[in-house]
This record gives sequence, C-alpha cells and structure tokens, in this order.
Amino acid sequence: MTAIDKKALIEERVNTGLLGQWYPVAKSVEIKSTRPHGVMLMGQKLVLWRGADGALKCIEDFCPHRGAPLSLGEIHEGNVGCRYHGVIVDGEGVVVRVPAMPECALEGRKAVKSYHVTEHSDAVFVYVPSVTQPEPPELVMPTELVSDEWTGLLCTAVWESNYRYAIDNLADPMHGCYLHSESFTLAYGSKQDLMRLDKTEHGFHITRVGQVGDNFDWSEFVVHPGTMYCFLDIPYPPAAGPGGNMRIIGYATPIDATTTKVFFWRMRKVEGVARDAWRFLYRAVLENNHWNVLEQDRVMLEGMPDDARKREMLYQHDIGVSRIRQILTRAAKEQIEAELAQVAAE
Repeated sequence: MTAIDKKALIEERVNTGLLGQWYPVAKSVEIKSTRPHGVMLMGQKLVLWRGADGALKCIEDFCPHRGAPLSLGEIHEGNVGCRYHGVIVDGEGVVVRVPAMPECALEGRKAVKSYHVTEHSDAVFVYVPSVTQPEPPELVMPTELVSDEWTGLLCTAVWESNYRYAIDNLADPMHGCYLHSESFTLAYGSKQDLMRLDKTEHGFHITRVGQVGDNFDWSEFVVHPGTMYCFLDIPYPPAAGPGGNMRIIGYATPIDATTTKVFFWRMRKVEGVARDAWRFLYRAVLENNHWNVLEQDRVMLEGMPDDARKREMLYQHDIGVSRIRQILTRAAKEQIEAELAQVAAE
C-alpha cells in the first residue's frame, strides 16, 4: 500500500463519512410499529421500525432471499416482512420465518447486518461501527437537549450536497451578514471583521473579533467519541418573544457522497407560560422565516461543485473551516490505518 493510495483512502473516508459515529437519521415520529421506514446512511440502505414495546430496530434494508427492500414490507409481530415473498426478519437480522416454505433452511440464520439504534430529543440515531470502536460509545447529547431550562423544536432537511459543505457552512460565521442579509434576524452587523479560534475542552469556538450578538457571529463545535455537533446563537429582537437569543444545535448526516440530511434544533431558554407562548409564536409566525434562511444555505451549497475544495483559495476568515477539516482528516487517518493494520494481520 503506497502513501498515495493511503492518502486517497483517507480522502474518500472523509468524503463519505466517518465510521464509529452516532448519526441522526430520522425524526422519532417517523419510526412506527405499524410499518417499516427506509433511510440511507453513508450510501447504505437501512430499514427501521419499532417492536410492539416501542423499542427501535434497525437492519440493512435488504431481504436475504432476493434483495428486495424490506422498507416496502410489513410489520409482523414486531418483525419486518418482505412484501416480495413474505420472508420475515427480526431486529438482529435473523430470518424468523419463510411463509412460502415451512422449515426452510434459511430460518434461524443471521443474514443481514443489524445496527445499534437509540433516540433522544425527537430524533433517532444509528451507530455505524468502526474497526477501533465496534461497540457504540455513549451518545453524548448537547447540554441544551438534556436541560429542563431549554425548550426547542427539531427541523430536518435534505440537501443535495456533500455533508462536508454543511459542516463548513456552520464553521463560517462570516457568511451570515452576506448570504442572510435580508432575513428577519441576520440583517445587521458589519461586513468586515477578523476571526478568532479558541480551543475548548471538546472542540473549538470560532468567533468574529469585532462584534458578537448582532448576527450569526460565532459557532462552536463539540467532538466526543462517537459524536460531533455544532451550536450557535441567532440574535432575537423583542418582537420574537421571550427567551433571548435562539440557539441552534446542528448535526449533518451523510446520506451519500453528494447528499446530506441536516438536523437543526431551534432552542430557547424559557420556562412556564413563556415557554408555551414562544413555542406557539414560533410555529405560527417565526418558523417560516427560519426555513427561508435554511433555503438560502441549501441553494448556495447545492450550487457548489463537488470538488470545489480542490480549487478554493482560503483566507483568514476560514480558520474555522480549516480546523474542522483537520479534525475530520485526523479521525479518518486513524480509521484507515487501523483497517490496513487489520488486513495486514489477517
């Protein structure tokens, strides 16, 4: 294995998504006990459903008989049945029954991969194992999502761009005063500044030097074993109701090399009657404004070529972008080296 080959493998891993990670794949309400739900994660088709007790199940979206998608099937006593020929598979990927042929040799065989799956804060997370971390570490959630002082609403969207562009976008506060200059909350602040990057215990904080609190002026990335997310604040005028600034918690899930699913929790620190008032105000008035901002991001990122990073010319404002890319590349390098070592030992 040459150095050039290894470098290409690392780049491919960064581009398709790191292993050894918990990724949000759907809203909790989308996964039911009455029908299976198909998703794509890092180019792999998965099917999710709930057992009779509400427990989540996740396996490859592949019938071991002929390869038909199990997500087009039905739920039978807590297992998923293929609509093509009726083969029934459980949440561990084991063939439970072949209705068309009793006592078929397929029964009892583990035939497809199963995945660890959990849910938190209205989202379902799937763990993709790696050589160095085959079993899932604890899913560490943002403080705001485990605190009673905050309330929020989850929104998701599919963008036809690599997940790296979505992450770069979050690490780039300076784009707010340009791309979102006509929005409800981001139409203020200077269009000139410098950026400062500070390391934190679990990641880094990137902020504008000259102003904080006028626009999308800072963001922070948090990296734990098995998970990575970003958070930032959007200044809110009094007309937007109680609770001060709105905090955004963001995840980017790679669907495949050219598509990502973004998960954004819109959070405010409000309690009691003020909490109910803000949630009503958000749904009734403010949500459409925030979707418009996300659409501006989506259109811009989808318009960029997949290989833009090969020609880009970064400058001082891009220190956050550079840092998150270094983190991803370092993690990918460790994974590829572990995989190559395993192959060499076999």
